[in-house]
Amino acid sequence: MENFNFQNPTRLHFGAGVTANLSKRALLYGKKALLIYGKSSIIQNGLYAKITEDLKNSGIEYFEYHGIKPNPLIEDVNNAAAIGRENNVDMIIAVGGGSVIDSAKIISLAIHFQGDAWDIITGKAKPITATPLLAVLTLAATGTEMNPFAVVQNPKTQQKIGYGNPLIYPKESFLDPINTLTVSAAQTSNGITDTIAHSLEAWFGFGDATLSDRFVVSIIKEMIELTPQLLNDLSNIDLRSRMLFASTFALNGITFLGRKSGDWGVHDIGHTLSVLYDLPHGATLSIAYPAWFKAVEPRIEDRLKKLGKEIFDVDSSDETISSFETFFSKINSPILLNQVNIVKDKSLEIVSLLNKNKITGGNIRLNELDYQKIVEKMFS
Repeated sequence: MENFNFQNPTRLHFGAGVTANLSKRALLYGKKALLIYGKSSIIQNGLYAKITEDLKNSGIEYFEYHGIKPNPLIEDVNNAAAIGRENNVDMIIAVGGGSVIDSAKIISLAIHFQGDAWDIITGKAKPITATPLLAVLTLAATGTEMNPFAVVQNPKTQQKIGYGNPLIYPKESFLDPINTLTVSAAQTSNGITDTIAHSLEAWFGFGDATLSDRFVVSIIKEMIELTPQLLNDLSNIDLRSRMLFASTFALNGITFLGRKSGDWGVHDIGHTLSVLYDLPHGATLSIAYPAWFKAVEPRIEDRLKKLGKEIFDVDSSDETISSFETFFSKINSPILLNQVNIVKDKSLEIVSLLNKNKITGGNIRLNELDYQKIVEKMFS
């Protein structure tokens, strides 16, 4: 097992009704907030009215930026940061799923930077401060509510890049299952896939850590167990709570303890599909993971077999792959590109962008031959 340091400074507020504590906690950071959210969902479900009324009643002035896309864009980060900078805000309040909170994390840095926020993402700029971030999660999926990572897309460079910095841990995160009750079945499936994928990135990372392996197995088994019940009863608050708990702990650091790294190659393959075709993140992962399994199977056979035994009680790597494909299909998450209307003629385009961006993993290294095999497996 590898040596490690571990600290997670995010204060987590978990359970039905915790959103009511938002303004009380926000007052600890000041009286002026930048409110970040997506499009219309929080307005339609009443959460926007609840939060803004709460802020007004507490004497907190707020400025808004909305319209964050599911695959968040650097242009929105720059535009929102300008509003925060102009109004000298004391904090950012991000209300939404992973794309909103990821964007808000980079905005928290970009407020203190006069240039293009993409320079932060690519490492050209080295931030030394961040505006405090409070996150109100509305979708269980990414785990961004309790980690120091964010992913943002740049259409001009055709890149979707992950960025990490201890400065962007949310100060406070509110995980209220009530706020997830209106999430559709399709979005719920995407969140399930994303949670499992985060766990898999740890499982196939570099380093031997048996207790962390058990964390991974427990999270995946929890998701598989609750999924059929939840998709048949989307308003079940207990099941929504369990999903929130699992998705947060899949990426708050505990599954990576004792390892040198996760792998993250499959996530970068998924990001490539998002850049090219604007596909939902979860859908890209349910397509990319089985293809990656098959293409690199000789290199991961022992880990695949062990995982399959633990999760599905099967005995071979092939059965493990088949079991994941069956599960993804049962939750209506695609496992082939033609299921999302991407034709095989696009193969060269995908391989070219994988090659251009030098997509690889932290443990399982990928080359152009691997790209070709993976893309081929995405179609058959």
